[in-house]
Amino acid sequence: MSGFDEISLIVGLGNPGKKYADTRHNAGWWFIEHLTAQFQFALKPEARFQGLFGEFRFEQRVIRVLAPTTFMNHSGRSVVSCASYYKIKPNQIMVIHDEIDLTPGDCRIKFKGGHGGHNGLRDICKSLDTADFVRLRLGVGHPKSASMVINYVLSKPSSSELAQINWSIDRSMKVMELLLSGELERAIHQLHTKDQTLVESN
Repeated sequence: MSGFDEISLIVGLGNPGKKYADTRHNAGWWFIEHLTAQFQFALKPEARFQGLFGEFRFEQRVIRVLAPTTFMNHSGRSVVSCASYYKIKPNQIMVIHDEIDLTPGDCRIKFKGGHGGHNGLRDICKSLDTADFVRLRLGVGHPKSASMVINYVLSKPSSSELAQINWSIDRSMKVMELLLSGELERAIHQLHTKDQTLVESN
């Protein structure tokens, strides 16, 4: 895909503190928790980057992982400080975030594009001075009214919605190696053509 490079920095968006840990807006952090388990590494507080930070190796490369702790609206300052320190270009960054325009259980990969009203993405685009980075959009559903969005994303999903979101994260994990290898189009095709329905066993 034109303009895309190998991913070197993975960013999961969320808000710090127990108050927000289980809310929809922290879906990006939930993804990072799965990522640490899959690639067996840990995140630690890193003051330089204003976030939790860790690394793992993939095919002789070091992949950096960041969970900004600046609160959602200021995520950009954390991302820019980390990317600048390691000389990582915007097109080598993947941001994982909650997406109200997708239903729980649905997930999509996107390269470039606007922020869609998401304040974390808005601040990252502003701070990087570009929107040319990869996004992994984890569907959390929509409250049907724009006036309810803030309260909705800062509230907990139902148990069935959470199961769907976790299922979408598990599906996303299965294309991570393709993404890290620079095979963005293959990853998109594999993720987007999977059955979107969660089948629960009795």
